[in-house]
Amino acid sequence: MSATAVHSLWTTAAADPIAKIDAPKIEYGQLSPTLIIIGAAIIGILIEAFVPRRSRYYAQLFVSVVALIAAFAAVVALAAGGYGTTKAGIAAMGAVAVDGPALFLQGTILLASLVGLFTFAERRLDPAAHGNRVDSFAAQAAAVPGSESEQKAVKAGFTTTEVFPLLLFAVAGMLVFPAANDLLTLFVALEVFSLPLYLLCALARRKRLLSQEAAVKYFLLGAFASAFTLFGIALLYGYAGSMSYGTIAQVVDGTVQNVSPALADTMGNDALLLVGSALIVMGLLFKVGAVPFHMWTPDVYQGAPTPVTGFMAAATKVAAFGALLRILYVVLPGLRWDWRPVMWAVAIVTMLAGAIVAITQTDIKRLLAYSSIAHAGFILAGVIATTPDGISSVLFYLAAYSFVTIGAFAVVTLVRDAGGEATHLSKWAGLGRRSPLVAAVFAVFLLAFAGIPLTSGFSGKFAVFKAAAEGGAAPLVVIGVISSAIAAFFYIRVIVLMFFSEPRPEGPTVAVPSPLTMTAIGVGVAVTVVLGVAPQYFLDLAGQAGVFVR
Repeated sequence: MSATAVHSLWTTAAADPIAKIDAPKIEYGQLSPTLIIIGAAIIGILIEAFVPRRSRYYAQLFVSVVALIAAFAAVVALAAGGYGTTKAGIAAMGAVAVDGPALFLQGTILLASLVGLFTFAERRLDPAAHGNRVDSFAAQAAAVPGSESEQKAVKAGFTTTEVFPLLLFAVAGMLVFPAANDLLTLFVALEVFSLPLYLLCALARRKRLLSQEAAVKYFLLGAFASAFTLFGIALLYGYAGSMSYGTIAQVVDGTVQNVSPALADTMGNDALLLVGSALIVMGLLFKVGAVPFHMWTPDVYQGAPTPVTGFMAAATKVAAFGALLRILYVVLPGLRWDWRPVMWAVAIVTMLAGAIVAITQTDIKRLLAYSSIAHAGFILAGVIATTPDGISSVLFYLAAYSFVTIGAFAVVTLVRDAGGEATHLSKWAGLGRRSPLVAAVFAVFLLAFAGIPLTSGFSGKFAVFKAAAEGGAAPLVVIGVISSAIAAFFYIRVIVLMFFSEPRPEGPTVAVPSPLTMTAIGVGVAVTVVLGVAPQYFLDLAGQAGVFVR
């Protein structure tokens, strides 16, 4: 081909008008809760870079608290504006759903994070080191445990204020996770909230090696789970030719319009659909802590700094169950007969394993970890119901559970001996005589975990089991009640240990916290009692929020 011919080809190609690339249409108002949190997290990083060390703690705390309150106010404003019901829709070019479940879960995550933030900021529990107040986090995260540089950092009174922006980034990912409306957004949100949590788990001031081990385990197993999720996303994309939840659901149902020949070939391939769905659900069950994907939970809960454990146990569960509900109810309702039996098995094993293994635990944080595994099983019973009541009961249970969890871990931070937190159960003997108020508060949380009437735990379990029974899962409810009875044994055992055992002379002391931790515990108790005594308003709220936008 001659040079002139090539040249003429170029000129004709250039003469064609270039198709205009449309600017993305972003509804900033509907995305405002997430944007507020991301903005505050970026401000937090700038504070670390430019504000003098002694002022950082107060600056970070102020920015974080204001951001969480502002984001919650934005969620309430959206809900009041009808975005949870009549105006529910898809925002950000189809990437994010703004509907009832999304707003309800985002509100729960923000409130739980605010309460969790107060435990992060606590600085009165440890005795002052070298005249400086210290918190639960390592003086210098980069220093090798026990090294000279770490001792110098402790002497200088350093504190790791980076935990505040890390918390905010985790919250930002959690806000997007249950609202994601395409698989790519889901995966990005998963990574955005997982990576800060891996870091936060490694930052304990005491028992640093245990903390770092917990972080490595969480990171490695989390990376596996993320890989499974990503592979599942690739297979589902191959099956449906789209990342969008709505389009995939149409392809699964067979209601999709104008099919291209390439898509018609893959649509018949159910192996892609079944394996892809299974892998994505597997990744979400890992985040939830359901058996058999629960192996990380006890080690990470025990090793991470207790404020991080409380925050993670509450907020991650809310976000992950929200995402799981949306995948099963919006993307895969056409596969209900395939995923329900599998979920039955997972729920039964999770409830029984969590309750039975918890009986053998001697560490209070491990005990609460297995308790959280059992609770994941109870919540799955509501997921299996596949009715509107199933959605609203899960939403209510998540809201009730998150505050009990943060409150319980906040109490664990108060019981201390010379080595820091006294988490071995033998140390808690006679706590009710030495510090009746703290023991009574912890007893309230344990009774809520056990699902005793007049606590939020009872209202939540009742709602979930009722929805499951009406959804045709009555045998599951029977197993749930049996595992609740097994679980009640070890909760009551701790209460008996605290109130009816003799305190040891060399036993731990109960630290007097600042108003921050008192607020966290007070909110936990208040929510536990209010949702137990008068749950109807909140059940109605969850009922109104229980409709996913398609």
